[in-house]
This record gives sequence, structure tokens and C-alpha cells, in this order.
Amino acid sequence: MEFHPQPQSGTPKPWAFPTPERGTLANGLTVLRCHRPGQEIVAVEVNLPAPLDAEPEGLDGVATIMARALNEGTDKHDAEEFAAELERCGATLDSHADHPGVRVSLEVPVSRLPKGLGLLADALRAPAFPDGEVERLVANRLDEIPHELANPARRAAKELSRELFPAESRMSRPRQGTEETVRRIDAAAVRAFYEAHVRPATATAVVVGDLEGVDLDAALADTLGAWTGTAAEARPMPSISADDSGRVVIVDRPGAVQTQVLIGRIGPDRHDSVWPAQLLGVYCLGGTLTSRLDRVLREEKGYTYGVRAFGQVLRSSAEGTGAALLAISGSVATDVTGPALADLWQVLRVLAAEGLTDEERDVAVRNLVGVAPLRFETSDAVAGTLADQVEQFLPDDFQGRLYARLAEAGTVEATAAAVSAFPADRLVTVLVGDASQIADPVRELGIGDVKVVTGS
Repeated sequence: MEFHPQPQSGTPKPWAFPTPERGTLANGLTVLRCHRPGQEIVAVEVNLPAPLDAEPEGLDGVATIMARALNEGTDKHDAEEFAAELERCGATLDSHADHPGVRVSLEVPVSRLPKGLGLLADALRAPAFPDGEVERLVANRLDEIPHELANPARRAAKELSRELFPAESRMSRPRQGTEETVRRIDAAAVRAFYEAHVRPATATAVVVGDLEGVDLDAALADTLGAWTGTAAEARPMPSISADDSGRVVIVDRPGAVQTQVLIGRIGPDRHDSVWPAQLLGVYCLGGTLTSRLDRVLREEKGYTYGVRAFGQVLRSSAEGTGAALLAISGSVATDVTGPALADLWQVLRVLAAEGLTDEERDVAVRNLVGVAPLRFETSDAVAGTLADQVEQFLPDDFQGRLYARLAEAGTVEATAAAVSAFPADRLVTVLVGDASQIADPVRELGIGDVKVVTGS
């Protein structure tokens, strides 16, 4: 019998987040392209600098309705025909609005890329915004609002924004508008917002996929390159300010068997040098099932199915300023709301007093850096991250450098960033639950004044 030696694994190949090629079309549209061998589905992300704070007064939600209406017909096809054309080339087209602007996403097989780009260009170049379709989208949005208010997590997020930001700030109000403002939106308002903020000279398109043998220059010139528009005037981005004085807001839900918890404040965004250490420290605190918060609240006490800590970039400016929402979220049974919060605050105090361990830091680095190649296996994941960098005014190599900076961040640095992110005496806590059951136990904790508001 002949024996063969067991195959041995080869030397692992070094991995780096891809750096795109950057160029500009004749109409001023910026293009980032990234060749990814084997990715037969091409992902295209278009950033449109139409931020929520540019919405006219009293028309919160018009950016969302405009984004949703972009694929509801063009000068060539009505809504039904446009959807059929997308289906014929196996493409999907989605769009949404957020504080930095509107994002339009296309996924299409590489063999149908010119056709898909043509449909995308039509949606951006000449959306029809028919009265009937806009009215339908407004009605759909009005139907969504009661469901969002009934969802404890969404209701908590709405209340946290209202508490953190000044009343005059767009960030203090729901991103997709309120019932009052959405009702005012019509096709004329949508067209006006489009005409004021959507043009090629300020837009950026990210194209990622297997581009071998694809004449992308020609495809872009014939599609997105044919989009015309005027130059935009520079518009200053309002600064972000927030009040993180320690306090508690209870959104009353009589009879609720669980309490939704959302704790937050505003902190540094990706432009700040502390971001890599903050990412590590916050991950150690609540980024995974083995983090400190879960070890105490889930494993030891059984209060919850999970508690998460995270940092979410809100908006950045070209000057390199911005902010991120730093938050802790989860839900606990009504009758243990007080003890659960007491233990959560104790975790924060112990972290400040004793710091993270080297083992916690090492696990976080392995998880955040080690899984990066898996996170970016698909073209849409790469395109989305590159588009995020554009939206946040970051250099094209930011993500690649971030992993090196994460690996270099030490335990002391990560501890300091986590403690700074969640100081025990500077947190706004929103609880969605039965105020009659949880208000008194929470007041006894001394984590801030307690206010009760209605659940609507």
C-alpha cells in the first residue's frame, strides 16, 4: 500500500482592502472603479449630496420620497416598464436618504452592465416623478410611521435623537419625516428638491466587480456621462452639537413585559485619530457575545438575550469634522430593569477603574482584522465601503490603513477610548417600557433625572 503525505496548507497570501482608481467624466461626475476578479455581479453605488438638513422647512421626509421615486419611471419608461427593464437584465436598483445625502445602489451581471448603467443613468438624469406614484409613496410612508412608533427599538431611537440634539437641528427629528411633514409632500416638492440638489458635478459613482474585458469608459460615457446638469453652489454643513448630560427618559408603554434600552451620546467620528482605538474598546465592551456587557448581563445574570455597544457615523464634512453616535442597546425583562441598569453601570465603572485586559484586546483585533477578507468577499460590500468613505470625505485608502492602525492600537489606548466613549456620568438613557413598574427603581440608581413621556 502506498502512503501519501498529508497535504500541507500553503503560506497565507497577504490581504489588503482594495484601492480604487479615481477619475472624472466630462460632465464632472467622479468615478471610482475597482476590479475584483471573479465577481460577476457588478455593484454600483452613487452618492448624491442631498442631505437631510437641506430639506425645506416643514417638508422633512422629502429626500426619502425623492429617493424612493427615482425608479418609479423616467422620460423613457413608466414605473411598470422601468421595473420590467430592470428584471430583463437581472438588475436591482435601490435608493435611500440619510443625513449625509442620498445613496443609489445598482447590482447587475457584468454581461448586462451597459444596460444596467443605462437604466441607472435614466433614473438619475430624467426621473419622471409622476403625481400618482409620488402620492402612492407618500401614502406608503404614512402607513409605515405607526408601525415604527409601535416598534420599541425604533421608538427609542427617535426619542434619543430628540433628547440629544437641539430642537432646531435636523438630527433631532425622524430621518424619514413625521406624519405632519410627510402629508405636505407632493410631486412638485419632490421635483424641486431633485432640481436643487441632484447633478453629476457633485455626484460620485463607485463601480466594483470583475471588469476584465469590459470597456467601462465607453459604458460610462454613453450612460452616466450623458447626464447633464449645472454646477452646485458650495453649501456649508451645519456643525453637530449635542447635550449628553446624564439623564433618563422613559417612553411609557403600560403593560409592556420588556424594557427596550438605548443609551447614547455623541463622540469622535472616523476623522479623529482615536477612531481605531475607540473601535477596539467599544468592541471589547459590547461588540460580540463574549464581550463584557454580555458576559455580565446575559451569561451571569440572564437579564437579556444580548446587549450591544457600537459607534455609528452620523455625518462628516469636507473640513474633516463630524460626529458618531456612541450607543449601547438591548432589551431586558420589565421586572429586572433596575438591576440590569445597575449592573450595566457597574461594568462601565469597573472598565474605568481596572481597564481592559490584553486578552480582550487581542481577541478584538483578531475578530475585527482577521475576518476582514470574509467581510469583503462580495462586490457590493466593497462598493458600499468605498461609497461610505466618499460620503464621509475620507481618503480612498482609509479602510486599508484602518486595519493596520487597529493592529497597532494597544490595550491602554483601547481602554482610554472606551472609557471616554461611555463615561458613566455623561450618558442619555432612553427606556421604552412600563413606567409604573420601572420609574422608581431607575430613580434609585442615581444615573440622572428621570422624565416620563407618552408612548406615541
